[in-house]
Amino acid sequence: MAKAKTVGELRDSGYAVLSVRDEMRKNLVRKLESGETVFEGIVGFEDTVIPQVQNAILAGQDIILLGERGQAKSRMIRSMLNLLDETVPAIAGCELNDNPFDPICSSCKETLRHLGEDTPVEWVSRDKRYGEKLATPDITIADLIGEVDPIRVAEGRYLSDEMTIHYGLIPRTNRGIFCINELPDLSERIQVGLFNIMEERDVQIKGYKIRLPLDIFLVASANPEDYTNRGRIITPLKDRFGAQIRTHYPKEIEQEIQIMDKERDTFDVGGRYQVRVPQFMKEVVAEFTNLARRSPDVNQRSGVSVRVSIGNYETVVSNALRRAITLKEPVAAPRVSDLRYLNASTQGKIEIESMEEGREPRIIEDLLKRSVLNTFNRHFSVHEFDDLLRKFDEGSSVEVGEAMNSQQYVDKVGDLAGMRNAAKQLEAGGSSAEVASVVEFVLEGLHLNRRLNKDRQETTARYRA
Repeated sequence: MAKAKTVGELRDSGYAVLSVRDEMRKNLVRKLESGETVFEGIVGFEDTVIPQVQNAILAGQDIILLGERGQAKSRMIRSMLNLLDETVPAIAGCELNDNPFDPICSSCKETLRHLGEDTPVEWVSRDKRYGEKLATPDITIADLIGEVDPIRVAEGRYLSDEMTIHYGLIPRTNRGIFCINELPDLSERIQVGLFNIMEERDVQIKGYKIRLPLDIFLVASANPEDYTNRGRIITPLKDRFGAQIRTHYPKEIEQEIQIMDKERDTFDVGGRYQVRVPQFMKEVVAEFTNLARRSPDVNQRSGVSVRVSIGNYETVVSNALRRAITLKEPVAAPRVSDLRYLNASTQGKIEIESMEEGREPRIIEDLLKRSVLNTFNRHFSVHEFDDLLRKFDEGSSVEVGEAMNSQQYVDKVGDLAGMRNAAKQLEAGGSSAEVASVVEFVLEGLHLNRRLNKDRQETTARYRA
């Protein structure tokens, strides 16, 4: 159907203009009835956060999401954009996306008075009805709400003329969703400026006797510690949020892995190399983050973001690929010996409680050891390798290293009892690169279970009885 181009055509078409809350509620109900995914790309919130957000939208409540960094708060908010209609009609050229049947700005009222049913209409896409601002101490009321435009005054308009106003971000998001990230970082006087928008649904600019009944769905995010600390956010503003929803990190290793697989950066290597990441190596990376979130050595108030898992996953894959390119191997698979490079992608993403110099690398190394140990013990019992351990007791030793050719590991498998069964149990593929990954994982697991000794060099290690 052709879209209306004037107010008259729009009226004749029978189009009903809904408030942004009614619009979001309508589209949410439709998605729930059809079984359609409401929030694409959100993992781990299906039974916790998402039902609460849906309840708030159905109730027409403004929302604040509380959570530590890297808990998908911003992604959750941006995905609400899909609950808006693809396009809605507005008076053409209006800064405030004015309702064609009931404009709120003086300019559109004047246009409608002169042109009547011939007033031109434009269709505004949903992405232009979303506004977002990161709260910083230097934000002003002018940024969010508006200010006198000196250029318009210089053109000859009176200060009392509403046409001298330059509208801020919030009025320009009228009939849409506006997000304020890290809300407690707003100064108190700016927080006070949000009162009218959230309760009375209007704004007051400077000393102007105007009232703009804005149609805004307001969403904010904050760190729980900042939000609950007295003095960081004023109590009356808290009271105006209809729903306060607590986010969280993935509760299951499988969810963390799912996020890693989905979010990691990939790049084209011309088809010359295949990257295969054994599931147990993904588990090691995810387990590391999980342990860091419970470690007393890591500052839990700032949190351990899923970006730690994603960054570490990218690092081990990149090192495996670098090795494959250097050794001219067609398949790249991460190994335990690649984990030492996670120091670079972890430091800076976590905050260590102790300020002792040089302590951070030691804490990261300890967490990596525990992550390998926990993953190994989930898959194996040490007694499954009694035959292998007897060979070590008889004098055998095995050297491994991140720069060793994968075929060298394959040649050793025949002499290492139980390795073939271990590879089968871990569902590792048949490539030599994956076999090398299994060998290192099993040997390191036995070492961390105190059944093998390990002599470490810079890039190699020797396992012995």
